[in-house]
Formats: sequence, C-alpha cells, structure tokens
Amino acid sequence: MTIFEVIHRPLVTEKGVDKKDNERTLCFEVALGANKTQVKAAVEKLFKVKVAEVRTATFDGKLRRRGKFAGYRSEWKKAYVKLKEGQKVPEFAEI
Repeated sequence: MTIFEVIHRPLVTEKGVDKKDNERTLCFEVALGANKTQVKAAVEKLFKVKVAEVRTATFDGKLRRRGKFAGYRSEWKKAYVKLKEGQKVPEFAEI
C-alpha cells in the first residue's frame, strides 16, 4: 500500500482537535487492512515528523433504515498517532 492508500483523511472533530492541542495526538481515518507499522510509516513520510505510538480502533457498519429500505454503513478504521516530544504538530485543523 502507498501512503495515500493507508491514510484516507484526517478526522477533524472536537475531540480530535482537543487531543491534537493537549496530547500531541493526530486522528486519521485509515484503510481497514492497514496495520500500525504502515500507519506510522505513512505519517512519518507524509508529515516529516517522528511518531511515538499508534493506536487503532475498528468500527463496524451499522444497520440504517430509511422507510422500507435498509442498508449498512461501511466499516472503517480510526488511528490515533502520538508524536514524539519536540516534533511540530501539523496544522491541518485550523479554523
């Protein structure tokens, strides 16, 4: 997988921005098949920073109904990437 296939998009939420500011942790939506080593390498290469640790969480697709029609949302994976001390945090969540 290339780095652009591993990282789909940054997750800019209230919780994610708070973690970025206080804990030096970035949140990304990543590929379902990506492991922690691939996520770490992709973030280090893309943003030119050093990564201390990576935590991942997989979310199952939920059943959603609209009248008589039913379907499932897609499964997806989230990665929390903590940067090492002294690394500059990328500013992709500026308002």
